[in-house]
Amino acid sequence: MVLDTDGRVLTLAFARMADALGNSFLIIVLPLYIASGQVSLDGIVGVEVAGFVLREETLIGLVLSLFGLLNSLGQPFTGRLSDRTGRRRAFVLAGLTVFAVGSAVYPFVTSYWTVLGARALQGIGAAFTIPATVALVNDYAASDRERGGNFGVFNTFRLIGFGFGPIVAGVVITGGIAGQEPVTYALPAWAGALAGASLSGFDAAFAVAVLGAVVSFALVAALIEDPPRVADEAGETLSIAVLDRDGRGLDAVFVLGVGTFFMATTIALFATLEGPIRARLSESTFLFSVQFAAVVIANVAFQVPIGRASDRYGRRPFILAGFALLIPSVFAQGYVTEPLTMLAARFVQGVAVALVFAPALALAGDLARDRGSGTTLSVLTMAFGLGVALGPLASGLLYNLGGLAAPFTFGAALAVLALALTYSQVEDTLDGPPEPNAVPQD
Repeated sequence: MVLDTDGRVLTLAFARMADALGNSFLIIVLPLYIASGQVSLDGIVGVEVAGFVLREETLIGLVLSLFGLLNSLGQPFTGRLSDRTGRRRAFVLAGLTVFAVGSAVYPFVTSYWTVLGARALQGIGAAFTIPATVALVNDYAASDRERGGNFGVFNTFRLIGFGFGPIVAGVVITGGIAGQEPVTYALPAWAGALAGASLSGFDAAFAVAVLGAVVSFALVAALIEDPPRVADEAGETLSIAVLDRDGRGLDAVFVLGVGTFFMATTIALFATLEGPIRARLSESTFLFSVQFAAVVIANVAFQVPIGRASDRYGRRPFILAGFALLIPSVFAQGYVTEPLTMLAARFVQGVAVALVFAPALALAGDLARDRGSGTTLSVLTMAFGLGVALGPLASGLLYNLGGLAAPFTFGAALAVLALALTYSQVEDTLDGPPEPNAVPQD
């Protein structure tokens, strides 16, 4: 099912996997790097701002959140620019270059503010790369009956990179020895003049992040070209609508963006609550990490078949089923008391996310013809990034207010609202299975 996908889509999927692996490295590496003492926090930790005392954990959270905020908020603008210019490939390459530069400077910075600046560069780079890449996947669909499958393949490889990046990061930093401090590597003989020099585990991890961007750049530069029709459509209306054209309801793409934001928020509730969850379930860090990864594993397993099925049977039934399944799977996480039950709930949540994401992107892509793919699809990619960035903040606040059940009850309520909005405001773009021997229409 993957091998019969358009080679250009596979190239973009592999490139996004390498890029996602490099970025997810830093989710693990940066907190350790800042806490290691190699980055000066003098004059920042302990300072009171508006009655709030800055702590190391707060500063680490700001670094991690900055990427998602700049990335998400920048996407509508870069998506629109890529539509106006018709040069998707140039935006992807420029973004990967900026991201690689941001990754490469970490070993040379010594203050918190320069680390924050490097993370900001990475967020800006991602804002250029993501909407243009997703728009290319949409543009390469020969017909509406291929779009869901293309997005399923693309999301699968992206999630593989994002899911396995933290595991590989841990191996690189510690040299594969569980529980050890960051190791130092001696460069081998083939390094030439640098042979015998040492490289810290942190520097090696930053090098892998740079390598991911370089591999992505090489694949896109060598194998990807802009579709001719992109430039032809660049002058059309590119605004993001809230109301539909009749003014009697909400725009379908806007509703899908809201639903995607709610869905991404529910994904991000879990990681912040590691301590309370492990205490309630009496489980190890390893088992918690498996539960965390279950959402990604389910997505990797089901994205492609669900995307292909949405090409055949329509987008809307899968999206509605996904939000309906999201409600109990998220709600249960606030109340379960057994590790295996939590694992099952997380896996079901991953299936729910797979049911929503590829069909939603495909439906938005179906509607993008007279709006511009970059502008339209950036609504969903921006919404997903914002949900991932703001979910941990909401989770911590709600836990302080109402205990472990509160964040997940809130997440389930968001899923109910997403289901209601989608059911009432979104119509399908496909009318069921294609006719036998039907000729694909662009």
